[in-house]
Amino acid sequence: MNKIYLDNAASTPVNEKVIEEMATAAKLYGNPSSYNDCGRKAREYIEIARLKVARFLDAHSDEVVFTSSGTESNNFAIQGVARNLQPTTYNLQPKTKPHIITTQIEHLSVFEPVKRLEREGFDVTYLSVDKEGFVNLGELQKSLRPETVLVSIMYANNEIGTIQPITKIGKLLSDFRSHQPSAISHQLVFHVDACQATEYLDMGVNHLGVDLLTFNGSKIYGPRGIGVLYARRGVKLSSILLGGEQESGLRAGTENLPAIGGLAVALNKIDEKEGKRIAGLRDYFIEKIKTLLPDVKINGPVDKRLAKSFIHRLPNNINISVPGLTSEVLLLELDKHGICAGSGSACTSHSVEPSHVLRAVGLDKKYLDGALRFSMGRQTIKKDMDRVLKILLKVTGDLHKRYKKI
Repeated sequence: MNKIYLDNAASTPVNEKVIEEMATAAKLYGNPSSYNDCGRKAREYIEIARLKVARFLDAHSDEVVFTSSGTESNNFAIQGVARNLQPTTYNLQPKTKPHIITTQIEHLSVFEPVKRLEREGFDVTYLSVDKEGFVNLGELQKSLRPETVLVSIMYANNEIGTIQPITKIGKLLSDFRSHQPSAISHQLVFHVDACQATEYLDMGVNHLGVDLLTFNGSKIYGPRGIGVLYARRGVKLSSILLGGEQESGLRAGTENLPAIGGLAVALNKIDEKEGKRIAGLRDYFIEKIKTLLPDVKINGPVDKRLAKSFIHRLPNNINISVPGLTSEVLLLELDKHGICAGSGSACTSHSVEPSHVLRAVGLDKKYLDGALRFSMGRQTIKKDMDRVLKILLKVTGDLHKRYKKI
């Protein structure tokens, strides 16, 4: 049975050229921090890769920090800003708490560190989203305060594919900063989790207007175990991983040369045309499923605005809910037919709780338990999606009949 892999939002296959580069880098056994020839060669290799990443982001090399994952990068961004805040570094009214703004649909690697900071005394605003997962810019603007120190909003949602208007948000925050009194000495930092966006969307940090941006290798056909934190010059961060002076003293630990080299190659393999091709498959599948399974709910942005583009929804994302069935049962049945899909974030795949993202968009209770996410990739073709439609029609029909007999 030929497998159809539709869980690319969780992890993508590693590109062959990436594997080749990692094998080459593995032969550079010197420690990049060592003052010898082997160490210098390893250091030079890292800095060349860093330059390639910086060019991809339209950034400076010294603004690129290598980490172990998107999760670490998000934690570093959020906790790094928070831990840097000392009473002498910001000028707030007595007993006023530093304030963080995020959304109700963030990845857990943003949600959890923000919740911890809230427990430690930070004031947090969780912005609501509409039924398609979009943030209301008016609500964001009203939530900003002189004591706001961090705004963290994801670029594209990993479950329902919603693409937030990051450039507009960046401009809004820039305007807010410009009107703040000079007596306020703390930073208002804008962080964006771009892990799902990297393969398909504009990642130019200057155009986006971001201060901190995170992404990882496993979502772009690169290696696992590698992430990036872009930190704009002038943004003050406290290290959360202490030890040596690697990564300009920001992130301790001997650098992972094979993963760093593989990441640089993976970025070079991103093709803008691929996103347009996959967007066509996405729209084809959504239109077909509306006809074949009219009771199924399409989650996330779906309207005439899509039209094979990816302005509002990630091109590779399809999220549906099948009423009367559970995600676990559906995934097991699809797996029997060689179809690898997901139900939401891979980081919560063993949780029995309905998705916090689907709750946040106000999904009716009857649709919460039967959510499926099909995330396509470079290997996905129309024939695959036709087979998925055929199998999904059979599986849902068989399961409904089976449960009626019980």
